[in-house]
Amino acid sequence: MGREGFDFSTRLRVRYSEIDGQKVVFNSRYLEYADVALSEYWRWLKLADLPEWQGMEFHVARATVDFKAPFRYGDEIDAWARTDRIGTSSLTSRVELCHAETGALHTVIELVYVNVDLDAGTASPVPPAIRERMNPAR
Repeated sequence: MGREGFDFSTRLRVRYSEIDGQKVVFNSRYLEYADVALSEYWRWLKLADLPEWQGMEFHVARATVDFKAPFRYGDEIDAWARTDRIGTSSLTSRVELCHAETGALHTVIELVYVNVDLDAGTASPVPPAIRERMNPAR
């Protein structure tokens, strides 16, 4: 099943260690799901094939999580990921977590990353080759 506005998804399953005392996924785990989804999305984009990728270091500058419905133990999740915007040194990614069986949207996560020059400790421009590969208008 596809999702409008997204070309990529990966499937996850809620594990016992991810639920809390109320038997739903603990709130911090949703950001971990987003991290896995974006890591797989970047792999799907074949960013590691670009020499410029080796020097990239993204730090999360902002994370927004909009909880709509909880996931429970054993649920399968389709994690949809995309790049919404690329600035000079930052990028904004969106992850939508949907119930794999019903397609219901459970969580929307927006992450703003800044590319950082670790030696200088400052923001660094996103190289053109990376920008082209991650282009949200693809």
